[in-house]
Amino acid sequence: MVRDTKRERMARKAAEWAESLAEPPPPAVADDLVDMLETDDLEPEEDASAPGAGPIVITIEAGAPSERLDAALARRIATLSRSRLKSLIGEGRVTIDGATVVDASRKINAGMRITIDPPAPAPAAPRPEAIPLDVLHEDDEVIVVDKPAGLVVHPGAGNWSGTLVNALLHHCAGSLSGIGGVERPGIVHRLDKDTSGVMVVAKSDRAHQKLAAQFADHGRSGPLERAYLALVWGVPKYREGTITGDIGRDPRNRQAMAVVKSGGREAITHFEVVESFGGAGREAAVSLVECRLETGRTHQIRVHFAHIGHPLLGDDLYGSGFRTKLDKLDREAPEVGAALRALGRQALHARLLAFAHPKTRRTMRFESEMPQDMERLVGALRAMA
Repeated sequence: MVRDTKRERMARKAAEWAESLAEPPPPAVADDLVDMLETDDLEPEEDASAPGAGPIVITIEAGAPSERLDAALARRIATLSRSRLKSLIGEGRVTIDGATVVDASRKINAGMRITIDPPAPAPAAPRPEAIPLDVLHEDDEVIVVDKPAGLVVHPGAGNWSGTLVNALLHHCAGSLSGIGGVERPGIVHRLDKDTSGVMVVAKSDRAHQKLAAQFADHGRSGPLERAYLALVWGVPKYREGTITGDIGRDPRNRQAMAVVKSGGREAITHFEVVESFGGAGREAAVSLVECRLETGRTHQIRVHFAHIGHPLLGDDLYGSGFRTKLDKLDREAPEVGAALRALGRQALHARLLAFAHPKTRRTMRFESEMPQDMERLVGALRAMA
């Protein structure tokens, strides 16, 4: 289905940016933040930490419907996931009108005053490591880096060192925000290990809160903009369009996500075909597409394009059924096959990131050139007879 492009909708909503970033986030904030911070092996977010700047006090607004305590808080606090809020409630760190509450299912009503007293952020467990960083911008609030493919963002199972977090702890020397938790200082969004491109990291708690709200809003009412380049098998039916389909854990493979009929979260990906190679009817046809996200689900671009029959080149998790295409490439265009094998990862690059600076509110825009491995593959595709 072809719909208005993200640019067009953003233009119509530009006037809305006059509203403060401190306004309450939309209902989906907590879920979006959980998705953005899920690890590469898809374990759920459990260690999102609190702002560490004292208690958080919320008064339930007049006319608010009665709902569960954990759900009500998750809708109003951008920096804490619902699972983390449940833990805080169980630990006795939440009060309603001065009385401690330990039942996350407790019903709340309009007018109630709720206080959350989270513990101070724990010192980051990962050790600083002198890993080179390609820094695009740095000030007292944020650092923007061009992440290479192969670099894991934060420590996790099998990757306790050599991550972006380890590098940032060394580079920033103690100035990273603590909101992201013990293993994720400063991290407000992420890229998969094998996805290259632009990332922003918070260096203060204020910056973390403001950036988290922007990423949760996905540019609906502000200047946040993210664009990706991907190489996909085949030629999509439309040159420009929108892919929709709720994404959840794949019931057949716990290590993967999938478009599911129930139990998933809304996911919307806008795309435009930039260039096609090999012809629409050719077995080994390939397209270069630009993608813009309206939601931030785990592996969203990879899952959505696999769902419509155009998985990303080099994606062994979601495009394994297209391995025969690589064999055809080897026969039809050996140079292309060699370049794809040399790529050794999904052909996905975060080329553009724009956001409002958390202190000045000035729109900042950063672009990253296509990395050499993808550039080499595109060059071979263009030369394909």
